[in-house]
Amino acid sequence: MPFFVYILASKRNGTLYVGVTNDLARRMTEHKSKLVPGFTKQHDVTLLIYFETFESVLKARAREHSLKRWRRAWKLKLIEDLNPDWRDLTDELNTLAT
Repeated sequence: MPFFVYILASKRNGTLYVGVTNDLARRMTEHKSKLVPGFTKQHDVTLLIYFETFESVLKARAREHSLKRWRRAWKLKLIEDLNPDWRDLTDELNTLAT
């Protein structure tokens, strides 16, 4: 079972959130529906702008922990390098399932 580390944003260069999950499509539905109270609901952070896939929950959690400690500028560079238009990648998750 794959595990995902992901970065959400409220808008381009807006508030960022780093998370980990074993079901990114379900988790994105929760974020976008604002089903779970907390940081993302409070700050309207719903755009999936970056994610990585891992085979191990331990590696995914280690990467999440690492990214959370990164400086904001480093996270912005990571996003800009792979998603320069800050497209919401949520729709691309269906491609992963097939």
